[in-house]
Amino acid sequence: MKVVEYEGGAAPWDRYLDGHPEALNYHRFGWRRVLTESFGHTAHYLMAHDTDGAVRGILPLVHLNSLLFGNVLVSLPFVNYGGILADSPEAAAALLEGAVGVRDRLGAAHLELRHLRELPLGLACKQHKVTMLLPLAPDVDTQWRQFNAKLRNQVRKAQKSGLTVRWGGAELLDDFYEVFTRNMRDLGTPVYGRRLFETVLATFPHSARIIGVYLDDKAVAAGLASWYRSTLEIPWASSNKEFKNLCPNNLLYWEAISYAIRQGFQIFDFGRSTPGEGTFRFKEQWGALPHPLQWQYALKSGAVLPELSPHNPKFDLAIRVWRRLPLWTTRLLGPSIVRNIP
Repeated sequence: MKVVEYEGGAAPWDRYLDGHPEALNYHRFGWRRVLTESFGHTAHYLMAHDTDGAVRGILPLVHLNSLLFGNVLVSLPFVNYGGILADSPEAAAALLEGAVGVRDRLGAAHLELRHLRELPLGLACKQHKVTMLLPLAPDVDTQWRQFNAKLRNQVRKAQKSGLTVRWGGAELLDDFYEVFTRNMRDLGTPVYGRRLFETVLATFPHSARIIGVYLDDKAVAAGLASWYRSTLEIPWASSNKEFKNLCPNNLLYWEAISYAIRQGFQIFDFGRSTPGEGTFRFKEQWGALPHPLQWQYALKSGAVLPELSPHNPKFDLAIRVWRRLPLWTTRLLGPSIVRNIP
């Protein structure tokens, strides 16, 4: 088995994904453009070939290096999934060996592989996060009846409060980003740059859209939807806390779920959560089931598992200070900070 750094175009890479049953959204070659152009990081995409030259596996990697958050190699940062996709244990082992070689060449402290299921690679593993997956009903009416009365009433309240929904592309990006940056500031989290979402929409014009919830012409909630195969996901969504009593989040997700059903998707992915926290409970009420994310680590000798959680006490002061900053300041400073937090 031979592993090389892939330097070709999208077609051969994505052709392999098309034939693999476990390929995920973020394995697609287009995410290389998104992550390198949006954040300025270097990508190392590995491809395994057998003796006949046939592709037997792939592994997308992105290198992050900063004084504050360290030197790491991740598949893939800023998203839930990535990791090794291979036809056999032999191909997976070869890709891991190749990735460890890249890690050592770059002087990275560790290699992080974000898998949906744990691969038998003999690596340390963290299962501190889950993704919340909702199996979708065959039609909108059936899905609606599966929700409890409280949830249906919250959606109805949003509809009766005069909230409306718009779907679109780049023309809604300013509205999305306004809501997103405000919400991230209130959470004490540095915000991604606008360019990330702009690049997602430009790279995936047929599989990414923005959904916005409006009161009159003011956006009060918004999300970016991305889809691949049978799954539609909203990896980024926010709402304005001043309008929480109108339940805009409930309307946003109901409209997104309805859209997914009408388009023939089978799974709605609510995205990453920490079990027991507020976002976890919000997603759970829709009937979404937790699937532990398997983040596996190839550590250098003597290294310990990374801990970049906002619950880490050393970040507590920074979070409290960030929440008090003016919005314009967080928009200016946030992207340069968060680009190094995988």
